[in-house]
Amino acid sequence: MAETALVIMARYPQVGTTKTRLASAIGPEETVRLYQAFLTDLAHKFANREYDLHWAYSPSGVDYQAFIATLAPSLTEYMTCFPQQGTDLGARLHHAFQWTREQGFQRTIVIGSDSPHVRREIITCAERALDEADVVLGPADDGGYYLIAMRRPYDVFSGIPMSTNVVTRMTMEMALRQGLTVQLIESLFDIDELPDLLRLEQVLRADRSLAPATAAHLTTIKKWV
Repeated sequence: MAETALVIMARYPQVGTTKTRLASAIGPEETVRLYQAFLTDLAHKFANREYDLHWAYSPSGVDYQAFIATLAPSLTEYMTCFPQQGTDLGARLHHAFQWTREQGFQRTIVIGSDSPHVRREIITCAERALDEADVVLGPADDGGYYLIAMRRPYDVFSGIPMSTNVVTRMTMEMALRQGLTVQLIESLFDIDELPDLLRLEQVLRADRSLAPATAAHLTTIKKWV
């Protein structure tokens, strides 16, 4: 077993519940297909590396292991899955850190599934930052974060209004009040709405290797109004 766990917080793609803000612009069925491309890129990018890859999935009743195997059949043995638990995103994130700690991992890096263009170098940077810091954050452009890494399951989540533009700032303040050291790494953007997707299209046009399945799928989508 590796010392570090990489956990990807993900949903089972379903029409009507998958990335609803984006779906209002490009359609719910197209959004599901696009999100599957996101997951395909993340699986191929991060499975069978120097860390162990886990998917923390919702809803809890689905067979996510079987689903993710359809996206990356050759990598099935390098990925494990566990259901998210908690009444809100903060609780689910905290549970992910508690779960990996119970499995014996010394370091845990958690990322979302909304940034298929995240680079392996960013994960390496976060892992190295844990040599010095208790909490490592990858800020998102919207004020949240796309990555959080810790050596222990500290509670830096309770009372934080997730999905707002103050999440990173309040998380840092909460960590510092507990006497924890915090380090920020490179910022990135999530894909939540149409302008984010248009931005991603430009990024992948310059370097499709960042998310090849997503880049290929974007060429099949009718241009957005």
